Amino acid sequence: MRSTLWLWSALWLAGCASWEKESIYWNAGVAAPTHYDMWVINLHVEKSGERSWRMPVGHTGCCWEGDYGPIGKGGGLDPFPNLIALHWFSFAEQKYYSTLIEVPPDLQERMREPVRHITQRGNVRYEPSSSLVLGLAPGGEVVVWMMSQRTNAVEVMRVPAVEVEGNLDAFRVRTEQYLEKHGAYLEEHGVPLEGW
Repeated sequence: MRSTLWLWSALWLAGCASWEKESIYWNAGVAAPTHYDMWVINLHVEKSGERSWRMPVGHTGCCWEGDYGPIGKGGGLDPFPNLIALHWFSFAEQKYYSTLIEVPPDLQERMREPVRHITQRGNVRYEPSSSLVLGLAPGGEVVVWMMSQRTNAVEVMRVPAVEVEGNLDAFRVRTEQYLEKHGAYLEEHGVPLEGW
Protein backbone atom coordinates (compact mmCIF):
# COMPACT_ATOMS: atom_id res chain seq x y z
CA MET A 1 0.00 0.00 0.00
CA ARG A 2 2.77 2.41 0.98
CA SER A 3 4.76 1.67 -2.20
CA THR A 4 1.64 2.22 -4.33
CA LEU A 5 1.01 5.57 -2.66
CA TRP A 6 4.68 6.50 -3.17
CA LEU A 7 4.49 5.50 -6.86
CA TRP A 8 1.33 7.58 -7.48
CA SER A 9 2.85 10.58 -5.69
CA ALA A 10 6.02 10.36 -7.78
CA LEU A 11 4.03 10.04 -11.02
CA TRP A 12 1.80 12.97 -10.07
CA LEU A 13 4.80 15.20 -9.29
CA ALA A 14 6.55 14.16 -12.50
CA GLY A 15 3.38 14.87 -14.45
CA CYS A 16 3.06 18.32 -12.90
CA ALA A 17 6.69 19.12 -13.71
CA SER A 18 6.32 18.13 -17.35
CA TRP A 19 2.93 19.86 -17.63
CA GLU A 20 4.44 23.10 -16.35
CA LYS A 21 7.26 22.90 -18.87
CA GLU A 22 4.96 22.17 -21.84
CA SER A 23 2.02 24.41 -20.92
CA ILE A 24 3.22 27.31 -23.09
CA TYR A 25 1.72 27.39 -26.58
CA TRP A 26 4.52 28.80 -28.75
CA ASN A 27 3.41 30.36 -32.04
CA ALA A 28 4.59 32.52 -34.91
CA GLY A 29 2.85 34.89 -37.27
CA VAL A 30 3.77 37.05 -40.26
CA ALA A 31 2.84 40.74 -40.52
CA ALA A 32 3.33 43.56 -43.01
CA PRO A 33 2.91 47.34 -42.73
CA THR A 34 -0.52 48.72 -43.58
CA HIS A 35 -0.79 49.49 -47.34
CA TYR A 36 2.29 47.34 -48.10
CA ASP A 37 0.72 43.91 -48.53
CA MET A 38 2.79 40.77 -49.03
CA TRP A 39 2.05 37.23 -50.13
CA VAL A 40 3.98 34.60 -48.19
CA ILE A 41 4.75 31.80 -50.63
CA ASN A 42 6.59 29.69 -48.09
CA LEU A 43 7.11 29.87 -44.33
CA HIS A 44 9.17 26.85 -43.38
CA VAL A 45 10.15 26.16 -39.78
CA GLU A 46 12.70 23.65 -38.50
CA LYS A 47 14.10 22.21 -35.30
CA SER A 48 17.19 20.61 -36.83
CA GLY A 49 17.35 16.85 -36.39
CA GLU A 50 13.84 16.72 -34.94
CA ARG A 51 11.11 18.24 -37.13
CA SER A 52 10.66 20.42 -40.20
CA TRP A 53 7.26 21.80 -41.24
CA ARG A 54 5.51 24.39 -43.37
CA MET A 55 3.01 27.00 -42.15
CA PRO A 56 0.50 28.18 -44.75
CA VAL A 57 0.20 31.98 -44.63
CA GLY A 58 -0.67 33.46 -48.03
CA HIS A 59 -1.79 37.11 -47.98
CA THR A 60 -0.75 39.40 -45.14
CA GLY A 61 -1.30 43.14 -44.99
CA CYS A 62 -2.26 44.57 -41.65
CA CYS A 63 -0.78 45.02 -39.14
CA TRP A 64 2.71 46.05 -38.34
CA GLU A 65 1.98 48.54 -35.56
CA GLY A 66 -0.83 50.51 -33.97
CA ASP A 67 -4.02 49.19 -32.41
CA TYR A 68 -3.83 45.87 -34.25
CA GLY A 69 -0.14 45.16 -34.54
CA PRO A 70 2.27 43.62 -34.68
CA ILE A 71 0.22 40.53 -35.40
CA GLY A 72 -0.19 38.18 -38.31
CA LYS A 73 -1.11 34.78 -39.71
CA GLY A 74 0.92 31.72 -38.83
CA GLY A 75 0.77 28.71 -36.54
CA GLY A 76 2.24 26.72 -33.69
CA LEU A 77 5.92 26.21 -32.95
CA ASP A 78 6.19 22.68 -31.61
CA PRO A 79 9.03 22.08 -31.13
CA PHE A 80 10.54 25.54 -30.84
CA PRO A 81 12.63 26.04 -34.02
CA ASN A 82 16.22 26.99 -34.63
CA LEU A 83 15.65 27.91 -38.33
CA ILE A 84 12.90 29.83 -40.13
CA ALA A 85 12.88 30.17 -43.94
CA LEU A 86 10.70 32.77 -45.64
CA HIS A 87 9.91 33.36 -49.32
CA TRP A 88 7.45 36.13 -50.19
CA PHE A 89 6.16 38.52 -52.84
CA SER A 90 5.84 42.28 -52.21
CA PHE A 91 2.82 43.74 -54.02
CA ALA A 92 4.00 47.36 -53.63
CA GLU A 93 7.47 46.66 -55.02
CA GLN A 94 6.57 43.84 -57.43
CA LYS A 95 9.53 41.83 -56.10
CA TYR A 96 10.19 38.42 -54.60
CA TYR A 97 12.32 38.04 -51.46
CA SER A 98 13.81 35.14 -49.54
CA THR A 99 15.71 34.75 -46.27
CA LEU A 100 16.82 32.20 -43.71
CA ILE A 101 16.54 33.24 -40.07
CA GLU A 102 18.82 31.57 -37.55
CA VAL A 103 16.85 31.76 -34.31
CA PRO A 104 19.12 32.85 -31.43
CA PRO A 105 19.81 29.80 -29.22
CA ASP A 106 18.66 31.63 -26.07
CA LEU A 107 15.47 33.09 -27.56
CA GLN A 108 13.03 30.55 -26.13
CA GLU A 109 14.45 31.06 -22.63
CA ARG A 110 14.19 34.85 -23.06
CA MET A 111 10.59 34.40 -24.16
CA ARG A 112 9.80 32.34 -21.03
CA GLU A 113 10.44 35.39 -18.82
CA PRO A 114 7.03 36.69 -17.65
CA VAL A 115 6.02 40.11 -18.98
CA ARG A 116 3.15 42.41 -18.04
CA HIS A 117 -0.02 41.28 -19.81
CA ILE A 118 -3.36 43.11 -19.57
CA THR A 119 -6.48 40.97 -20.00
CA GLN A 120 -9.64 42.08 -21.83
CA ARG A 121 -11.16 42.89 -18.45
CA GLY A 122 -8.22 45.12 -17.53
CA ASN A 123 -6.61 42.71 -15.09
CA VAL A 124 -2.83 42.59 -15.01
CA ARG A 125 -1.08 39.23 -15.24
CA TYR A 126 2.46 38.18 -15.99
CA GLU A 127 2.85 35.73 -18.84
CA PRO A 128 5.63 34.51 -21.13
CA SER A 129 6.13 36.11 -24.54
CA SER A 130 4.81 33.06 -26.37
CA SER A 131 4.45 34.67 -29.81
CA LEU A 132 7.03 35.48 -32.47
CA VAL A 133 5.96 37.95 -35.15
CA LEU A 134 7.95 38.18 -38.37
CA GLY A 135 7.41 41.62 -39.89
CA LEU A 136 8.07 41.82 -43.64
CA ALA A 137 9.22 45.31 -44.58
CA PRO A 138 9.50 46.79 -48.06
CA GLY A 139 13.10 46.59 -49.21
CA GLY A 140 13.43 43.01 -48.00
CA GLU A 141 13.98 43.31 -44.27
CA VAL A 142 12.43 41.04 -41.64
CA VAL A 143 11.84 42.49 -38.18
CA VAL A 144 11.31 39.82 -35.50
CA TRP A 145 9.34 40.61 -32.33
CA MET A 146 8.52 38.51 -29.26
CA MET A 147 5.41 39.26 -27.22
CA SER A 148 2.50 37.94 -25.19
CA GLN A 149 0.25 40.65 -26.67
CA ARG A 150 0.80 43.56 -29.05
CA THR A 151 1.29 46.09 -26.23
CA ASN A 152 4.44 44.36 -24.97
CA ALA A 153 6.14 43.51 -28.26
CA VAL A 154 9.94 43.62 -28.03
CA GLU A 155 12.13 43.67 -31.12
CA VAL A 156 14.47 40.68 -31.11
CA MET A 157 16.39 41.10 -34.34
CA ARG A 158 16.42 42.35 -37.93
CA VAL A 159 17.34 40.03 -40.77
CA PRO A 160 18.01 41.11 -44.36
CA ALA A 161 16.44 39.19 -47.21
CA VAL A 162 17.69 38.91 -50.76
CA GLU A 163 15.71 39.68 -53.87
CA VAL A 164 15.11 36.49 -55.84
CA GLU A 165 13.67 35.75 -59.26
CA GLY A 166 10.00 35.07 -59.68
CA ASN A 167 7.16 35.24 -62.16
CA LEU A 168 5.29 38.57 -61.83
CA ASP A 169 2.40 37.16 -63.89
CA ALA A 170 1.68 34.73 -61.05
CA PHE A 171 0.41 37.72 -59.03
CA ARG A 172 -1.04 39.84 -61.87
CA VAL A 173 -4.71 39.58 -60.81
CA ARG A 174 -3.96 39.97 -57.11
CA THR A 175 -1.72 42.97 -57.89
CA GLU A 176 -4.58 44.62 -59.80
CA GLN A 177 -6.87 44.08 -56.79
CA TYR A 178 -4.18 45.36 -54.43
CA LEU A 179 -3.63 48.53 -56.51
CA GLU A 180 -7.38 49.26 -56.63
CA LYS A 181 -7.32 49.39 -52.85
CA HIS A 182 -3.88 50.90 -52.14
CA GLY A 183 -2.73 52.51 -55.41
CA ALA A 184 -3.67 56.07 -54.42
CA TYR A 185 -1.81 55.69 -51.12
CA LEU A 186 1.30 54.41 -52.92
CA GLU A 187 1.20 57.32 -55.40
CA GLU A 188 1.06 59.80 -52.54
CA HIS A 189 3.53 58.16 -50.14
CA GLY A 190 5.70 55.93 -52.32
CA VAL A 191 7.39 52.81 -51.00
CA PRO A 192 9.89 53.68 -48.27
CA LEU A 193 12.67 51.11 -48.20
CA GLU A 194 14.24 52.28 -44.92
CA GLY A 195 13.10 53.38 -41.50
CA TRP A 196 11.03 50.35 -40.68
